Amino acid sequence: MDPILDKARAGQNALERLMNAIPGFKGYREKDLRRDADRLQREHLSLRLEQGKKALNRVSADLSRGGDLDVINDVETARKRLDKVVNRIRYAERGYSGFFDAVKVDETVLGRIYQFDMGLVEDVDGVWSAASAAEASPIAQARPALQDMIGRIDALDARLSERENVLRGVK
Repeated sequence: MDPILDKARAGQNALERLMNAIPGFKGYREKDLRRDADRLQREHLSLRLEQGKKALNRVSADLSRGGDLDVINDVETARKRLDKVVNRIRYAERGYSGFFDAVKVDETVLGRIYQFDMGLVEDVDGVWSAASAAEASPIAQARPALQDMIGRIDALDARLSERENVLRGVK
């Protein structure tokens, strides 16, 4: 179901598999694996978006050298929004609840969060692709490519808001 969680399960050593046979421990261990998988996924998505920021830096340098300072505003808009989204992903509310958390996350909600997270992967890849396209485009066509990227960043930001609403029980 969850490739990252499945990978974490597959990496268990013999002692961990033996401990899973202890009544009650397996559920505790599953939550721990879910925490690790959630953290790894957020790290991966953040790093992918950081690569997009590097592409933006190169676009900015090319535009500066070409003297096209009007489009630099679009680069800065994209960079600021991308920074915001990277931080929202990196520090997102967890898609699980810990043993001592005051608010417990329902298993059905976790399923919905998983679906959101899979969509986040696609959205992040879309932002990265748009950043690559902006970098590869000629200076004269940089503005439309950057505006496409900004639109994708805004869509990703909206999806993050939806995810937060699901976790809070608003939606």
